[in-house]
Amino acid sequence: MLTVALFAPLLGALPLALNSRWSAAQARWIAVVASGASLLALALAWLTFDPAGPLFQHVDEVQWVPSLGMAYRVGVDGIALAVATMSAVLFVAAVVYPFDTRGEARQYYAWLLFLHGVSLGVFLALDLLMFYVCFDLTLVGMYFLIGRWGHGDPQLAAFKFFLYTFAGSLALLLGIIGLYLALETPTFDMRAIIEQQPLAGRGTYASLVFLAMMVGLAVKTPLVPVHTWLPQAHVDAPGPASAILAGVLLKMGTYGMIRLPLAMLGETFSRFALPVAVLALVAILYGALVALGQTNLKRRIAYTSINHMGYTVLGIAVAASLIGGHDEARRLALTGATVEMVAHGLITGSLFLISGSLWQRSGDYAMARYGGLARRAPQLTALTVLAAFASLGMPGLAGFVAEFQVFTGTFAVYPWLAVLGVLGIVITAALFLDLLWRLFFGRLPEHLAHFPDLNRIEIGVLGVLALGVVAIGVAPHFLLEVVEASASLLAGGR
Repeated sequence: MLTVALFAPLLGALPLALNSRWSAAQARWIAVVASGASLLALALAWLTFDPAGPLFQHVDEVQWVPSLGMAYRVGVDGIALAVATMSAVLFVAAVVYPFDTRGEARQYYAWLLFLHGVSLGVFLALDLLMFYVCFDLTLVGMYFLIGRWGHGDPQLAAFKFFLYTFAGSLALLLGIIGLYLALETPTFDMRAIIEQQPLAGRGTYASLVFLAMMVGLAVKTPLVPVHTWLPQAHVDAPGPASAILAGVLLKMGTYGMIRLPLAMLGETFSRFALPVAVLALVAILYGALVALGQTNLKRRIAYTSINHMGYTVLGIAVAASLIGGHDEARRLALTGATVEMVAHGLITGSLFLISGSLWQRSGDYAMARYGGLARRAPQLTALTVLAAFASLGMPGLAGFVAEFQVFTGTFAVYPWLAVLGVLGIVITAALFLDLLWRLFFGRLPEHLAHFPDLNRIEIGVLGVLALGVVAIGVAPHFLLEVVEASASLLAGGR
């Protein structure tokens, strides 16, 4: 099932890339079928996943270079399954969502499907080399989506995105090589490395390997102060690409922190848990404060992503700590970090798709150019209000479930960090209320007198994402049951 989920989008991209006879409508249908098949395969994997079973399930393995320990290996634990399924949902949404492809529909959907396939490769890989190759290939797909279909100064934004994140991935590669060289038996099998914990107790060398990995993953997250590539990439990217960038690509950084440093270098991570948690707190407060000062809609939402990824990193750092044996608190923090990844993907993906709709109708992201749209576009208003309230952590919506668990776990381990981090939620609430007021209330500007509301396809896509946000907020057990078992093994079992 996982192999089908991974290769269906890549196989869909091939005819689009190689055959120029497809019309725009045909190219879109091929993309819908390929991305839908991938999502269906992951849904089947979810239904047959046993939370009480082994850590990694649905494993497929084909040997490639046995002497070096290289193989095609895929499999999931609850954390990977949750993030991968959310990513597949978001890719289907990005494919279906209306977008002006500027006469290059075939190429646009080919790159989107390519990005879909390699992104799932990151979350499904059980081979360290495969993880890294897919991690790097995502840069290529997003580079072309921003550079060819962006606006403003898309070439510069794409170039900056690629250079920053490629530099980060090189640091990650150094860490992976360092870890590989420390193994008694050469292998890239993640399951074997997690079981061996090869650098446990090796002071300086282990610290260097850990830091190399964390730097690379922090750039991708992005964690302050290596976040500066993000705002421009978001502002200049097309709406669906922004949704994928925030909803999927940023998660590769935080997911990588769980799968690599936390799972493979647990003892070393525990020594750095407090500094990482402090950095996460800085990202929470800095991201919220800078977002509050933005007048550009997309730039504001982009900075809230830095803020929300701070919550996720805080939960991971708490899970890595070994202070006082707070096993239950560390498990809770890791579960919250995973739910935050899923919730942020759905919520911020919705907000960026909505930003794309606003751009296609008015060609402007400046919030000062909007106002009074609540009566003119009630369906757009309702779905934006829901996403904004979910992002600020309103009870009954997905964001609350994630943040409650992260802060409860943090309070038990680092209570002063939890108290300061709550300030970020207050600022986030202020910035989203201000955003809603500027867009939808007050006087309607003359140039928006004929502003059209969302069409049926836009309502359908955003409605499905909103349904996921409400479902996680009201009845989160279907997600928590899958995630908690893996979180217990990673954070509570040491």
